[in-house]
Amino acid sequence: MNIIIIPAYKPNDRLPVLVDELLHLKLTQIVIVDDGGKEDFASLFNGLKQKGCHVIHHDHNLGKGAAIKTGVRYAYEHIKGCTGYVTCDADGQHLANDILLVAKALEEHPDSLVLGTRDLHSDNVPRKSRFGNAFSSTYFKLVTGIQCLDTQTGLRGIPLSLTETVLDLTENRYDFEMTFLIQVIQEKQSFVSVPIATVYEDNNSSSHFRPIMDSLRIYKEPLKFTAASLSSAIVDLGIFTVLISFLDNPILILVGIATISARIISGIFNFLVNRIWSFKNRNAIKPQFLKYFILYIGILLSSITLVTVLSFLPIHLTLVKVIVDGLLFICSFVVQKKWVFSHKSFQ
Repeated sequence: MNIIIIPAYKPNDRLPVLVDELLHLKLTQIVIVDDGGKEDFASLFNGLKQKGCHVIHHDHNLGKGAAIKTGVRYAYEHIKGCTGYVTCDADGQHLANDILLVAKALEEHPDSLVLGTRDLHSDNVPRKSRFGNAFSSTYFKLVTGIQCLDTQTGLRGIPLSLTETVLDLTENRYDFEMTFLIQVIQEKQSFVSVPIATVYEDNNSSSHFRPIMDSLRIYKEPLKFTAASLSSAIVDLGIFTVLISFLDNPILILVGIATISARIISGIFNFLVNRIWSFKNRNAIKPQFLKYFILYIGILLSSITLVTVLSFLPIHLTLVKVIVDGLLFICSFVVQKKWVFSHKSFQ
């Protein structure tokens, strides 16, 4: 029996309507998590209890991810016969019939993650949502090598076997959904896509997604990687400046010593920052450093080779280098995530 889990933060009157429709479709085991709606929504949640829903309350807003984990934990521990979980949104974006489709797909594929996949190219999708989904799908493809057309869907069928994966994640807000998807791929779990209706009512005005703060959480790894790279560049330039100020050598030797020393120190700095902060991977340091060194040399040689090969282009050589190094920067992020600081399943 699959349990319907609905995280709800300050829900509107669409939620009781959705619950009625689910009950009509014989989806009777519904867990609703009140994510800190406070007393203003007490009557709404009491009405849902009277309909037979399991309602759990957070004292204050903890985030969508935390609400999903609360629902999963409750269903796993308290509802007999639970075989999986179907998560959906409380704002009307997911139709009851589509929730039923995902629940049935999970029954047919009890060991696979089921994703309710929308057509994000349809005319009713807001421009910012279309761009956001396209960006997140591209990011997902880069870091996993797997194509997923709708990484941001909240309608998901989660098999019982992934209970521990859900509960072990530290992400509690909108970053939970992307992190969970990536973790599923890292664990070599399969996923199944089920086409569902694309619903964006009132230009998605009911969404609690905060574009800046939540995007920072979702894409924290590449943002941290970028910050680490900029910091390393500053360290490189700083050490180079200090050395040329204090060393007394012929200019060629001076520049050579300063450049090599600065690159070595900034490279070690970059490795440690990415290991400790960007990717938070404390596995054995020697194999990681060896992989990082190989990547470092590979990126350096690739930059020299590609800039030389593309020097025939009718643009300034500096612009060629900017383009090449920009592409290699993306490659470096992907390789470091999937190889240098990888989980075992990526090795």
